[in-house]
Amino acid sequence: MNSSHTHTPNVRWWVVASIYLSALVFLLFQGGKASLMVFLILNVLLLYLGLGRWSGIKRVQGERRVMHNNSASPSLTAGSRLEVQLRVKIPGYWPIPYVLLRERLVRQGGKDLPFEVSFVPDFKRSGTVNYLTPPLQRGNYHFSQTLCSTKDIFGLIEHTGEFSSEDSFRVLPKTVAIRSWSQLRLGMRGPYSHTAAARSSKETTQINGVRDYLYGDRLSRIHWNATARTGKWKSKEFEREAMPRSIVVLDRSSVVYNRPELFELAVSTAASLFDFGLRNENAMGFVSVGLQPELWEPRSTFDHRSDIMNHLVGVASNARLPLFQALQQADSSMPQGSLAIIVSPQGGEPVIRAMQLLDRKGLVPCLVYMDSTVDSAAADEQWQQFILRKGWSFYKVKSLQELPAVLEGGGQRAYTV
Repeated sequence: MNSSHTHTPNVRWWVVASIYLSALVFLLFQGGKASLMVFLILNVLLLYLGLGRWSGIKRVQGERRVMHNNSASPSLTAGSRLEVQLRVKIPGYWPIPYVLLRERLVRQGGKDLPFEVSFVPDFKRSGTVNYLTPPLQRGNYHFSQTLCSTKDIFGLIEHTGEFSSEDSFRVLPKTVAIRSWSQLRLGMRGPYSHTAAARSSKETTQINGVRDYLYGDRLSRIHWNATARTGKWKSKEFEREAMPRSIVVLDRSSVVYNRPELFELAVSTAASLFDFGLRNENAMGFVSVGLQPELWEPRSTFDHRSDIMNHLVGVASNARLPLFQALQQADSSMPQGSLAIIVSPQGGEPVIRAMQLLDRKGLVPCLVYMDSTVDSAAADEQWQQFILRKGWSFYKVKSLQELPAVLEGGGQRAYTV
């Protein structure tokens, strides 16, 4: 490929030189008005082609604007489309028939998305083009340099230029709104429940700071001084005597995901559960052990949520350790009395060992199972019955859309069978 592109300009110049030499020989040996006119026309055409080098395309200027739902600062989730607008200005005066724009949307750790659009410059030698990306996957993205090219009216010689407009953004995992889940309340039963649940999550009258206003806050919670000072609605944050604690455990073992869509379902489920817990003022922790263990102790701040979501943007199923060993590494960051929610497509003996480990450490295990058979052990329902007999909660999810109904319906629990 590279050798053909290298030799193409040389062949083109040899063809032009041959035509020019033939016209000159024709003029010298034939003479007459016809040969003179052919020679003059050929010189005018060559002059036009040569002056195209100073068309201004090499000094092209441009900027990019990315939008989603008419918002210039989009918050993107997996499956969203991004509208891209390119504004291009070409300095100079030489006429340009059209401009072709090529750029790539680079996804970290994934495949690039190439885009190619064209426009005809106006009298001010500028133009605006728009294009729409396909549905984007979860991840971190940035745009490469934009290559601008144009050719003469005969399509013989191409002139190029480029400009950079640094734009990077992230696509968060897709989440689903969960209206209610009794497990966050009932799941705190256990030998250490008095350490976390007995004191509940009552607020004191002591102000602990100021936070952004959330829809549904009472009028008495509004911090009027902070609202007037910042120009944005602010609410009072009160100290709590104690808060229910939950920990979401994302299984990232590379051997248990037989297709990429299954891991995306697990990530979206974990993100939805974590988001629901924070919205219900639970202290939420997170365990994600891949190539390196990444652990977050239970907290209830919005900065904590941002850290977890940033982690989930680029997370991959690259764990070398099975779930049981991963939880052994995370033992110190999982306080007793917490509800430990395992999100995994793995069944059978491996997941039972993991839940037994959590139970011995004084946590309340709960399994949200991605319903996709990976091995024969997972297909056997005896391990599910064992979980129910132990009094642990078990939820089976086939798609993200059915997650709220499964949780609100109660799933399968020992105290309902």
